[in-house]
Amino acid sequence: MASPADCLYSESHEWHRLTGDTLTLGITRYAVDALTDVTYASMKPAGTKVAAGGTVGEVESVKTTSDIYSAAGGEISEVNKAVADNPALLNTDPYANWLVKLKVSDPSGLGKLMKADAYDKAHPAH
Repeated sequence: MASPADCLYSESHEWHRLTGDTLTLGITRYAVDALTDVTYASMKPAGTKVAAGGTVGEVESVKTTSDIYSAAGGEISEVNKAVADNPALLNTDPYANWLVKLKVSDPSGLGKLMKADAYDKAHPAH
């Protein structure tokens, strides 16, 4: 399954979708497959300021806990309560089930991200 072309991807397996000055952030299918079974998701609350490259929260699986990073700096404007209440949603469709939205104040880190084709080539599906 190809990664959505309207997102940019980090080496730490987060997807970033910028619309205006709002960045929607989630984890990739590759990350979900590597984690095996996401059982917990905890994001920082709305209003939290995040530096470019900073953490916005974490996800846990039966294997490990992984921090979630944002390539852009800004302020968390929204947290996906549905995923917090039911983290298993990430296992079924990680691209439809975002984690946080950020109002971007520092987009500089976005230039370091990969487009979908480069991400898929670097991280082939299992």
